[in-house]
Amino acid sequence: MKSIQSNIKKAENYLNKNYCIGIPTETVYGLAANAYIDSAVNKIFRLKRRPKKNPLIVHYLDMNALKKDCIINESFIKLYKKFSPGPITYILRLKKNSKISKNVTNNKNNLAVRFPKHKTFRRLLKKLDYPLAAPSANISTRLSAVQASDVKEEFGSKVKYILDGGKCNIGVESTIIDLIKKPKILRLGGLNITKIEKVLQKKINIDINPKKKIASGQSPLHYSPGIPLKMNVKKAKKDEAFILIKKRKMTSKNYFYLSKKNNLNEAARNLYSCLRKIKNKQYKSIVVEKISNKGIGKVINDRLLRASRF
Repeated sequence: MKSIQSNIKKAENYLNKNYCIGIPTETVYGLAANAYIDSAVNKIFRLKRRPKKNPLIVHYLDMNALKKDCIINESFIKLYKKFSPGPITYILRLKKNSKISKNVTNNKNNLAVRFPKHKTFRRLLKKLDYPLAAPSANISTRLSAVQASDVKEEFGSKVKYILDGGKCNIGVESTIIDLIKKPKILRLGGLNITKIEKVLQKKINIDINPKKKIASGQSPLHYSPGIPLKMNVKKAKKDEAFILIKKRKMTSKNYFYLSKKNNLNEAARNLYSCLRKIKNKQYKSIVVEKISNKGIGKVINDRLLRASRF
């Protein structure tokens, strides 16, 4: 307990000095900095090599903390009460007097906001009097990080501090919903869309590949291990890494399993670790067997499809 407190204190000190740090969430690790300070936010873009036009998600402790920056609406309140804290990100209108850095939003008047569930991250947010801009802790277009060692592998000593919160429980990024006008899904993620539709009592449009990008994770190439990847393959060559959804009786050193028994939640949790392991073993190509396109399986397939555009 004492070490967690001292680690949170270290994280707080670095953030107060406008450094970027690695932070754990229930989805993936984030690269966090004070969302009110231009220079701190700019460090995120530089470290990630992220295009300035790609806006950042900002993390708040609760709705009360959010009210000074955003205009909240009825749809948001319904979803917030049901799903936050948790793996859902909301696009809301910014208030004119908000202190959010213009660099976070690419000078737009809307903001992507989330309320993380991870206990360590929430304890950190309680210590701060500002929200944290925190996109995924990876080089832009590359694999997301799901444990502290992944963040270290991505950035080395360029990131001053990584708050270790263990391995991420969900393992894929949050679902993003635009609530500015008619609700619209902008990224598939850790929260099933059918659950959102049930709360709002309406069918929600999905627009995950728009021409105009107003949220994270909408780039055609993303979540990539940096080597060619092919989906829906029945058989692999011996020199290819073969990703399988469940354990097989017949094994081979080029077989990599996402779950023991075709459990899609377990598969999502292991997806980025599996891809990172394959990359580090220096395979030249990856093939993936067909994965059921239902529930979080849709999210896995979305991530694999973007990774395949290498």
